[in-house]
Amino acid sequence: QVQLVESGGGLVQAGGSLNLSCTASGRSFVGETMAWYRQAPGNPREEVAQIDAGGHPIYNYFSKGRFTISRDSARNTVYLQLNSLQPEDTAKYSCNTVPPRREYWGQGTQVTVSS
Repeated sequence: QVQLVESGGGLVQAGGSLNLSCTASGRSFVGETMAWYRQAPGNPREEVAQIDAGGHPIYNYFSKGRFTISRDSARNTVYLQLNSLQPEDTAKYSCNTVPPRREYWGQGTQVTVSS
């Protein structure tokens, strides 16, 4: 069974930082482009950042300069470092392939930023 398990979320004040992890089990994602997505209540899911098999990142306009995506292929893990967090970053963060596959959605990890 393939699983993507996210962790590292929490409650932080504006300006704070968090480091999210997404660890895969059941198969290797080494050769695939992976992404972090987020969804706030009442809003559609949006892509935060993606990273290809070679480690090259692409950021959405709101994450560029504040967030850093990375991957450790040996650990089958993708990371998202969140810096300078703002209340509008409050959402559930999940990882998946690009494009996302329905069967791979995990429970996500909640990030809540207080003002």
